[in-house]
Amino acid sequence: MNATATIAPAGTSGTSTSGAGGPQYMRALERANKVRLARADLKRRVATGETSVAEVVLECPWEVESMTVADLLMSQRRWGISRCRKFLAQIPMSETKTVGTMTDRQRRTLAMMLSAVRPAARRETVRHSDSAMAFSR
Repeated sequence: MNATATIAPAGTSGTSTSGAGGPQYMRALERANKVRLARADLKRRVATGETSVAEVVLECPWEVESMTVADLLMSQRRWGISRCRKFLAQIPMSETKTVGTMTDRQRRTLAMMLSAVRPAARRETVRHSDSAMAFSR
């Protein structure tokens, strides 16, 4: 048996901490901050109605790949944990499921159900504003 082993000098192996971009932990912190800021911006846009959750689920941008479905749903106005659980119980889907691991079928189903819920929520808002106007007269 003529097997020879070579030992690489310190710092030249593939797990070097001084790679391009600094130590690994600094790159991880940098990425975490980037993701956190992007998610905060996305949640803000969803809360204001600028972007719908259905669009986000179908497009699946990089910042939501590791985000839970429940977290995304709760970024909408008037969506808490109870409403989220009831909604996800209709589609057998766990609230801890990440958006990036959803199948195409799950994405389409969730987007379709969200689109059906949104007009009903708008009608409810209109009813409340109409009744508020009736009381003010």
